Amino acid sequence: MNKLGIVGAGAVGAAAALASCVRSVASDIVLVDRNHARAKGVATDLRYGTPLSPAVDVRAGNFADLAGAGVVVITAGLNEKDGGATDRNDPLGRLRLLHANVGVFEEIVPQIVEAAPMAVIMVVTNPPEPLVDLTCRLAGHTRVLSTSTLLDTLRFRVHIAERFNVSPQSVEAYVISEHGTYSVFCWSSVRVGGKPLAQLVAERRIAFDEFRASVEHDVRFANISIIEGIGASQYGIGMVVARVAESILRDERAVLPVGSYQPNYGVTLSLPSVVGRNGVESVIWPHLSEDEQSGMDASAKRLKGIVAEYVADAAAA
Repeated sequence: MNKLGIVGAGAVGAAAALASCVRSVASDIVLVDRNHARAKGVATDLRYGTPLSPAVDVRAGNFADLAGAGVVVITAGLNEKDGGATDRNDPLGRLRLLHANVGVFEEIVPQIVEAAPMAVIMVVTNPPEPLVDLTCRLAGHTRVLSTSTLLDTLRFRVHIAERFNVSPQSVEAYVISEHGTYSVFCWSSVRVGGKPLAQLVAERRIAFDEFRASVEHDVRFANISIIEGIGASQYGIGMVVARVAESILRDERAVLPVGSYQPNYGVTLSLPSVVGRNGVESVIWPHLSEDEQSGMDASAKRLKGIVAEYVADAAAA
């Protein structure tokens, strides 16, 4: 099914649509937004540029127009700036947006499933991991994933590459667990040009603790710095959405760090995953140091507690 649906035509949805046109991810892209005029405006603007891209039809529609989509992306909901999630000292971070966005998902997910019951659903709205858990419940299936730490991973690679003056494509590194305050940086397995980072740092007499703190600071707060500059973190995540959708629609089975429900933890976590036609086909569990495993466990425990709190609140309502 070479059709892509995007629900939410705001900054991120529009950027995802643009990146999908440029990458020729799908031949049919449908934008759905509660503000239909906005969806129509974005689609019309893109249509005028599509003669420069491989054949693609971009249009605004309603939920019924998602019928036949192989992937439906959800970018709708309260963003970090409007939701007050831009305080660098706030331990909740993106999780502060959960309660507001639960209501949005409860409204739109059933409509997506009714129109496109076989589609893989990609959650981009923050916080993505708890919203994947919610979406699985609402959709009645587990063909649900989130972009989660793929963007964090790319930022990680960019900042390491910058410090060694190499291309980010020459850096192998992953951020896992969650797209949030408790994300885990897999330092023990970082390689630059195939060489373990530990060896490279030792050879160049780099103070590793300072190096690590500096990189993690830049990655963790990249989104806030972007928001302070342009109002929304949109272009990088738009490119990430297009790449994940491409892997699904083309059944590439590319390994990408995305979020999906992990039964052994009882919650959604972001891990290197084989992404194909059905979403996450399998997970490739990374080798972790003791500290990294502890960080993963702490992240999972916190996320599970937040999801349990939501379930309890929903039952009491």
